[in-house]
Amino acid sequence: MGSFGCSPDAVTYNTLINGLCRVNEVNRGHELLKEVRTRGEPKPDVVTYTSLILGYCKLGKMYDASVLFDEMINSGIKPNAITFNVLIDGFGKAGDMLSALSMYEKMLFLGYFPDVVTFTSLIDGYCRTGQVNRGLKLWHEMSARNVGPNVYTYSVLINGLSKENRMHEARDLLRQLKCSDIVPKPFMYNPVIDLFCKAGNVDEANEIVAEMEEKKCKLDKVTFTILIIGHCMKGRMFEAISIFNKMLSIGCAPDTITVNSLISCLLKAGMPNEAFHIKQTVSQDLDLFVPSLKRTIPVGTNMDIPMAV
Repeated sequence: MGSFGCSPDAVTYNTLINGLCRVNEVNRGHELLKEVRTRGEPKPDVVTYTSLILGYCKLGKMYDASVLFDEMINSGIKPNAITFNVLIDGFGKAGDMLSALSMYEKMLFLGYFPDVVTFTSLIDGYCRTGQVNRGLKLWHEMSARNVGPNVYTYSVLINGLSKENRMHEARDLLRQLKCSDIVPKPFMYNPVIDLFCKAGNVDEANEIVAEMEEKKCKLDKVTFTILIIGHCMKGRMFEAISIFNKMLSIGCAPDTITVNSLISCLLKAGMPNEAFHIKQTVSQDLDLFVPSLKRTIPVGTNMDIPMAV
């Protein structure tokens, strides 16, 4: 640009640095910032620093992100809410909740209001570090501050509760979701459906599936596989076959885990004809979905899945 008598401005440098960070070339972006600082113009701003801080956070390099944050402050550049959210999320994903909470407190001290991104990042961090009760406390604080949750807030808390086998609390969150305007995703429901299936309560799992469909949330491969195995474990083989057929009818491609599990359970239940039919269905009808699947399903598949028959 310089050879054409055109000097790059702050927007140009910010675009370059942001682009480098997006492709994980954060060190090159940092070198560009150093070049700008050495030249003295154009002046880096909060966007420049936040892009680099985000880049380091995505790489898990929280020390480098912290150094840049301090450099920004010492340069007289005031961080904005996005800067704080980026750092809170980065520390949370790194499992450093003391630093995440410290950033949250600085954010409040500077007069910024935490938003759904702030709270979701903190809740996610607490759930990742096994502090789900603290995550729940923040969930209630959100409500007190009139900050509504989004799909990811629900997801991280439901997932955290599910990992601790707190299925009834996770189920309560799904009931709240049912009454909200949030458009849900299957990954929000799957952990809870899995818990109820493993507990032998497939009726409640089916009720959750009905709520999914009521909210126009399509079941995915994981949902179907959980349901098929759950019904097999309960000895409900024909229901499992029906779920498998529904999976095919809506164009959701099963994988080898789904098919092998169903065939194995049918054989254990003394239903070889049905197992053979499933294998034939895979061989004849699934080329559009998974061309290699039919070559990987032996009729004698034997997987260790407990069943009540």
